Amino acid sequence: MNRQKSFTETRQTGVLYLVPTPIGNLEDMTFRSIRLLKEADLIAAEDTRNTIKLLNHFEIETKMISYHQHNEQNRQNDLIAKIESGMTIALVSDAGMPSISDPGFELVQSALEKNIAVVPLPGANAALTALIASGLSPQPFYFYGFLPRQNKERRAVLEQLAKREESWILYESPHRLKETLKAIEKIIGSERKIVLCRELTKRYEEFLRGTVLEMLEWAEAENIRGEFCLVVAGNDQKIAEDPTWSKFSLKEHVEHLLTNEEVSVKEAIKQVATIRHLPKREVYAAYHELK
Repeated sequence: MNRQKSFTETRQTGVLYLVPTPIGNLEDMTFRSIRLLKEADLIAAEDTRNTIKLLNHFEIETKMISYHQHNEQNRQNDLIAKIESGMTIALVSDAGMPSISDPGFELVQSALEKNIAVVPLPGANAALTALIASGLSPQPFYFYGFLPRQNKERRAVLEQLAKREESWILYESPHRLKETLKAIEKIIGSERKIVLCRELTKRYEEFLRGTVLEMLEWAEAENIRGEFCLVVAGNDQKIAEDPTWSKFSLKEHVEHLLTNEEVSVKEAIKQVATIRHLPKREVYAAYHELK
C-alpha cells in the first residue's frame, strides 16, 4: 500500500507538483499555481516555448526543462533523480491538466514507484468546462480524449462509445473535425444530440448545440478554426437486440421489431440503425423503397 499525506510529512525527497495551466484565458491561473511555479526548483514543461509566455506574464523566473512525448522516456529518469535529491519539480502541459491527453502519466507512475509525493493542483480543464455548459447530462460522464487516427481503430472505439449510456467527451483539432463528425454519424446515426465547444475560455468561445447531422452540415459549410471539445449524448434507447437479426435484411429487421415490440415505424427504424451502427436514413430508405 502506498499512503501519502500531502502536507503533514517530513520528506527525505522533493515533491512532484502537477500544475494546471489556462486553456485559453490567463485569468484562470490560480494564485496557488503561480506561487508554486515561483517556489519550485524546476518546471518541467511540455513545450518551453509556450510556457515561457505564461511565466513572463506572471513574472515567474523559475528555470525550465522540456518534458514532452518525444523525450519523456529519456527525461523521466533525470527528473526522478532530481526529485530524489530534494528538488521540487512542477509539471505543466501546454494547457489544462498534465496527464489528460498530455504528457505526465508515466512520470507520475515513476514517482510513485519511488515513494515520491505527487501533489495535484485543481485548475482549468477543457473536458469539464465543456460538459457543464453543454446542456447534456453531466453525470455520469465518460472522457475519451482524441480518437485514433486510423479508420479501423477509430470505428472500433466509436462502436463502443455508441453503446454508453452516459455523456461522452472527445477532443479534436480543427483539421480533423469534419472527418470525425462523419465517422460519428456513420456509427451512431444523425439524430443523437451533440455539442461542439470551440475555443473554450478564449475570445471566440462558441457552443454549437444540436444533432450530429446539424453539426456535420455546419462543418461542411464553415471554414473550421480553433480547438474543439465534443460532448455527445449517451445512448438512452432500450435496444431490442435479437440474436437472429443478422439473418434479416434491413426491411425485414424493421418489420421484425414492429411485429414483436410495441414500437412505431419511426422507433423501429431508429432501433435498427442503432443495433446495426448505420445512419438512420439508410434504414429508412431500405424500409420504404418497396412501399
